[in-house]
Amino acid sequence: MSRDIVGTWDVSDGVYRIEFEHGSTTGKRVIYINGKEVLRRDWMFKLVGKEMFPVGSTDTKATISIEAITGFSYEYTLEINGKSLQTFLDNRSKISKTWVLKLGGADYRIVLEKDTMDVWCNGQKMETMVSTFNTTVQTNTGYRRDGPQCGRTGNAPIFADKTRDIRKAPRR
Repeated sequence: MSRDIVGTWDVSDGVYRIEFEHGSTTGKRVIYINGKEVLRRDWMFKLVGKEMFPVGSTDTKATISIEAITGFSYEYTLEINGKSLQTFLDNRSKISKTWVLKLGGADYRIVLEKDTMDVWCNGQKMETMVSTFNTTVQTNTGYRRDGPQCGRTGNAPIFADKTRDIRKAPRR
């Protein structure tokens, strides 16, 4: 059965690919994340509106808005945590740094959350120790001979919503 995909969004360097199917005559709405169906509504009589669904390991709130443009033309927009996708990605890039690398034939996605100093590898929070030296901060992460102690790729914490207060260490 063919899919009528009308919108596709790549979130966080392609970790999540969100696809939206909209039947403009039946009102059918289907949302896929990384090819897996996460929401289906058949025979919707209202052709415009919003569909909310969770994304990621933290079940971050995402919304696809369907708006009529002219006649049977529609515009589809994706919001993450109530912000446009672009605003969300811009804000996320300010509070985190991401590296994607290949070690020993395996792909690793390393994320440093600047506000909490948490380090994530392929969606798993790594045990770290933060040390301060005069004006620098060093984060040490546990590694094994065969590479970082990471889980599988594709579940990165791109939607972490933390408000923990991080204070600077006093100077000595």
